[in-house]
Amino acid sequence: MEAMEKSNKSNAAIVMEDAVGLLHVQAKNTETKEINICYSSNHAMAVESQNFMNTNCSWYTKISKEAFYKSRLENNGTAFVGVLRFNNMRNTNETKNYTVLNNEVYGITMRAKIYNLTENIDMFFTHNDKVGKASCSSWDGKGELKWTTSGCETEINNTIKCSCSHLTFFAVLMSPPDVNSTVPDLETLTFITSIGCGISMFFLAVALFMHFLLRKAKSNQATKILMNMFVALSLLNVSFLSNESVANTGDNAACVFIALLLHYSMLASFTWFFIQALHMYLWLIRQNVSITNYMRKITVLGWAFPVPIVIAIASVGEYTTVILKATSGKISRMCWITNSYIHYIVNIGYYALVFVFTTGIFITILTKIVQARNIKATDGKRKTFRKQLMMVLSLFLLFGLTWSVAFFSYGPMLIPSYYIFTVLNSLQGFFLFLYYYHIHNDVAGSFSDDPDSTDSTTTIAQSSINAEENIYH
Repeated sequence: MEAMEKSNKSNAAIVMEDAVGLLHVQAKNTETKEINICYSSNHAMAVESQNFMNTNCSWYTKISKEAFYKSRLENNGTAFVGVLRFNNMRNTNETKNYTVLNNEVYGITMRAKIYNLTENIDMFFTHNDKVGKASCSSWDGKGELKWTTSGCETEINNTIKCSCSHLTFFAVLMSPPDVNSTVPDLETLTFITSIGCGISMFFLAVALFMHFLLRKAKSNQATKILMNMFVALSLLNVSFLSNESVANTGDNAACVFIALLLHYSMLASFTWFFIQALHMYLWLIRQNVSITNYMRKITVLGWAFPVPIVIAIASVGEYTTVILKATSGKISRMCWITNSYIHYIVNIGYYALVFVFTTGIFITILTKIVQARNIKATDGKRKTFRKQLMMVLSLFLLFGLTWSVAFFSYGPMLIPSYYIFTVLNSLQGFFLFLYYYHIHNDVAGSFSDDPDSTDSTTTIAQSSINAEENIYH
């Protein structure tokens, strides 16, 4: 440092037996800048470019402007950074649970306490001996060589990017390949899903076009609920179909956004399944329930309920790139939740609650239909049964009960449940369009179009309960 001050230099290379690196100083009364530090066997340099990447560099790191500000505060106005790459830092008691990528550890210091950064420090590692799953980890430099992933995010593209909110010693740990990350029949399931989602998207768009341009003025409460469900499912399909393309770009911000949108639209779809069943319960079972601003309240519930959930998950950085491996060895990427506990608690847990409620309403309606059927005369029984079957299938789709197939994705049912789940749910928009088309064409002249009246869906169901007529619709 003294030599650098005397010679008025801002950069100095360091070469020792097991360490190489660079010192960089931003003097007092100079502009604070974000710096990219690059090292090769021929030179070490600090560059101010935002998008710097030199192929001649064996490693490089990006130090944020925020970190330099903090360094100035504790160094009398001078900003300092030292980056060193160490070799042969293996712990003699290291377990077989992981290895250090390329046996390289990076130490970064700024002569200040640097932590809780909002503009992270980025380090880039090459894949030279990459075998297994990579995770960016840090060591506090004290005591035994114990690693933690706290405060660091891992992104894998052409290089491994470690984005950390604090400074210390860093390395990429390679755990053995996770056999559970290999998804059976991934390519086939992806193809089926893409085709099904594409078909659903088309028919959902047609239904929304028919509603908003042709029939919006005559829509009733059930139709409005159905259209909200269509919008949620459309968002779900769009975000899913574009997810892999966004993940392959390597843009972290875009990946977080598409993962958030996918998760939000999925939770919103679950909420609208719940609202559909609640609407059936209020108008069919309870009957003549008067609720002030009914549509406004359930619309706010349907769209606002998932918002704090996805914001909370995004704030803790759990939306990122997930790697999926097919049995053929092909790698697919998607932007999703990396924490399995969050997935099971939020997604599986929330749908389980919705499933219990919707199933209860579904069984109640079926019970009413069976009771009405026992009272009715036996003539025309076959035709009535067909209508009842179609009514059951319609309710199954409206309540989102097809998603319950995911509960059977274990053991010998794993692969069959994958295919059943994929086909049913990717084509859900198509089936719901058929339902929408029938209730607006076959029953158009049979029921009231007054938005404030009991809607066609519940009227039809009520009709089936009372007299088993018009059940199909």
